[in-house]
Amino acid sequence: MFKYVIQLILGFLTLLMSTAISWYEGSGIIDNPLEWKYSTPFSQIFNIEISSGQDISQLDYFVYAAKFQPFFPTIMTVSVLYICTVLIFFIFQLNRQLAIILSGIISCVFIVMSAIFFNSSTVGGNIFFWITAVGALIFISMGISLWYRKKYMFKFQPQ
Repeated sequence: MFKYVIQLILGFLTLLMSTAISWYEGSGIIDNPLEWKYSTPFSQIFNIEISSGQDISQLDYFVYAAKFQPFFPTIMTVSVLYICTVLIFFIFQLNRQLAIILSGIISCVFIVMSAIFFNSSTVGGNIFFWITAVGALIFISMGISLWYRKKYMFKFQPQ
């Protein structure tokens, strides 16, 4: 139990730090009006008309950072992958079926995310495509491995 808590704390601290830095780096979109049309999907979803940089949704800062300065957004994504992995292994100790289901759900989320980044025109988009695609494969294989362990783990033990 203690080893999971320490790993989760470290994962969340890394996520928090990389999120703050990504948000700061992404605020550069305010000064780049040429990117307002292409790097503000959340403002477009929320039907926000952008007449100045102050109108841009805070979520679009992360999109801009991921496209043009992908290091810390990549650290964010990897820390989310790590946190999810630790949580699944912890949950597997408590409820094996739930861990398998969560692994499947997380892999589906990463498949959708990789489809969003597929064939991106920026370096950051390509990096995120590969990270999310590999993350989906990791969670698919983790789900299969956990299912196999659940199904065959206790069959061959002597009674």
